[in-house]
Amino acid sequence: MKDVTPLSEGWTLRHDGDRLPAQVPGCVHTDLLAAGVIPDPYLGTHETDVAWVGRRDWTYETEIAPYDGPHERTDLVFDGLDTAAALRLAGEPLGTTRNMHRRYRFDVTGRSGPLAVAFTSAYTEAEAVRARTGDRPNAYPEPFPFIRKMACSFGWDWGPTLVTAGIWRPARLEHWSTARLARVRPLVTVDADGTGRVEVRLDVERTAAGARRPLTVRARVGDAEATAVLEGTEGVVPLTLARPELWWPRGYGGQPLYALEVTLHDGATAAGPPLDSWTRRVGFRTVRLDTAADPHGSRFTLVVNGEPLFARGVNWIPDDALPARITPARYRERLRQAADAGVDLVRVWGGGIYESDDFYAACDELGLMVWQDFPFACAAYPEDQPLRGEVEEEARDNVVRLMPHPSLVLWCGNNENLWGFRDWEWEEELAGASWGEGYYLGVLPRVVAELDPVRPYWPGSPWSGSWAHHPNDPAHGVHHDWEVWNRADYTEYRAGVPRFVAEFGWQAPPAWATLRRALGEGPQLAAASPAMLHHQKADDGNGKLERGLARHFDVPDGTADFARWHYLMQVNQARAIAAGVEHWRSHWPVCAGTVVWQLNDCWPVTSWSAVDGDGRLKPLYHELRRLYADRLLTVRQDAGGPAVAVVNQGAELWSGTLALRRTAVDGGVVARAEVPFAAGPRAVAVVPVPDGLLPSAASAKELLVAEADGLRALHFPVRDKDFAYPRPEFGVAVVRAGAADPDRVDVVVTAHTFVRDLLLQPDRLDPAATADRGLLTLLPGERATIAVRGWPAPAAPGTPDGDDPAVAAVRAALFCVEPA
Repeated sequence: MKDVTPLSEGWTLRHDGDRLPAQVPGCVHTDLLAAGVIPDPYLGTHETDVAWVGRRDWTYETEIAPYDGPHERTDLVFDGLDTAAALRLAGEPLGTTRNMHRRYRFDVTGRSGPLAVAFTSAYTEAEAVRARTGDRPNAYPEPFPFIRKMACSFGWDWGPTLVTAGIWRPARLEHWSTARLARVRPLVTVDADGTGRVEVRLDVERTAAGARRPLTVRARVGDAEATAVLEGTEGVVPLTLARPELWWPRGYGGQPLYALEVTLHDGATAAGPPLDSWTRRVGFRTVRLDTAADPHGSRFTLVVNGEPLFARGVNWIPDDALPARITPARYRERLRQAADAGVDLVRVWGGGIYESDDFYAACDELGLMVWQDFPFACAAYPEDQPLRGEVEEEARDNVVRLMPHPSLVLWCGNNENLWGFRDWEWEEELAGASWGEGYYLGVLPRVVAELDPVRPYWPGSPWSGSWAHHPNDPAHGVHHDWEVWNRADYTEYRAGVPRFVAEFGWQAPPAWATLRRALGEGPQLAAASPAMLHHQKADDGNGKLERGLARHFDVPDGTADFARWHYLMQVNQARAIAAGVEHWRSHWPVCAGTVVWQLNDCWPVTSWSAVDGDGRLKPLYHELRRLYADRLLTVRQDAGGPAVAVVNQGAELWSGTLALRRTAVDGGVVARAEVPFAAGPRAVAVVPVPDGLLPSAASAKELLVAEADGLRALHFPVRDKDFAYPRPEFGVAVVRAGAADPDRVDVVVTAHTFVRDLLLQPDRLDPAATADRGLLTLLPGERATIAVRGWPAPAAPGTPDGDDPAVAAVRAALFCVEPA
């Protein structure tokens, strides 16, 4: 059997004549940081202080011991080298690399001694390629289109410029004899009668001594087992299961996974000695993309196991700008956060990476569908060599690596490049030069069709299906909506109904404790401080934030009242995303999905994320839990007037009585009605608002309240700055759970007046504290309980409310909308 020796210990990094200890997997930045050579680039403005690191060449070194075992062949294997490197073993050339996104294998049989992996600066490599191919336009003044490396290493409108180098994924020695499994491709399908099929296609590599030997492959999944004899280097082993349990996205069913085991044996039977093995978990499900024409344009609807889905999605960026630091536990935590928010689809964005197998395994288990972009984003990409060959090899490598995962439901060619060609003034500048179209409409669909024909491929996001329509036409295919964030009020999301919204978003700063850690105390905690602006990478980001806020609220002074500025920006983000998701969900099945930009951050920054760079939850996160729940109420404007949309994504009929109240801000009821409703499974019911229930368009003192089965929707006829909010008054009690649940403290808020968008910022109580709820709106007399964990609340003194230090601390961490 193949013998594997990890190469994770004993590495050093050369730095100015010294040899520093090096971590593998890792990168130059993490090694220099651990050695105290550079400051933390995530704090203050240190990012600029470490810019020199990306401009330098770096060499990693270790020792390869002589091999005295029984095997014929030894391979040196790297799962990821970042990026342009020359390898030497015992002073002799071993090979070169120029792609962060693929694996490398070198024959080192009989060789030993010092191993050096010398990385050329990614800038040097990219600029040399650009000199050969000619320049191309892109959204950022960096050379990322000219090197197959994580594009956002070079900075993005939410990310730092930290141009990494290093051995960023595991390395090992593989010792083997006769033959090894070079490639295994399980094509998993389900027949119409429920029969499950796995067609295991494989390639083997043979040694010279094993060139003519018969080999046997045994494959097993569930209670099915089969063998095949190989005379050459390719083979197919078919497996059949009678009615396996189906894998479903979360909310639609379970996620059963079946271990698929493949073993390669020497000889003409499976009784021969085992040479190599391969094991993955697979899931049985069907997936297709419905893009049929209809009266509204052409659809973009994911269909899993025959069930059309409204995709409740988020965009995923690398969870750390230094991706070698992302552990399996961190992947699971972040993806669990997504699942707990009601998300069922994660789009892996094209300016990042193909994530590790740990990411996709967690998605398999959690029922999170994965939309996988190939890593091309916001630029024209040359199709000349050496890039073209690298792109195809990279695609082949990763399609084969990821195809066993049932969570993977869609391959997508790029992010915004087809749109950019048409709308970003590229056509004239390119003047006939290649720019990536040959990848998205040629190379990549060909590779997917050849290697993974059971999954759909889509050329880009956005893309309307063909050049017959504008690439970002909302009536066809996939749409990105950035016009609202850049230029308009978020209420404009309600102006149309795209077929599928794969990107839209609104910014907000990170949590308070995250800012304090990243910026420090004192004058840097201000909207326009140098450190705060350094952690705002979007073009005119603060200007867009304040203009967007000014349409609804008076903008606080970002220095004198930074705490309120911070709170209102987070409120506005949650409100903006709610406006889009509620409207588009209410128009299912015309709109078949929303993918919020973005779930996560890669460092502490003002961005569009729901979870900030330290893993803390913004109010948007809690709002997503409401927006992406199976059941949702929202008030929308139809041609016949306002109506309540009853959105039911559950599998059962939702019926009952909708309670409508026209309510004064002081709590008095002006008018009320009860209206029956019935929303079928995976359907939307629209209930018109009866006459007399809707406040007048200019009313500053009334609102509409719609309720059913514990859910509520509110409709305000005017903007917050025009509404007659009373001075908020509420009581606060702190209830300690005690020995039964010592980590839990309940904060109980009782509204004495109308209280809108009450927010407890738990990290103001303690940086480790969390709360189970976000923004809360309470009518007079209503009570809400917020469960807080991770806060060692001061002991209760047994005196009235105002004397409890815990209550005082909670009041300092509570914010709500106040009168203009």
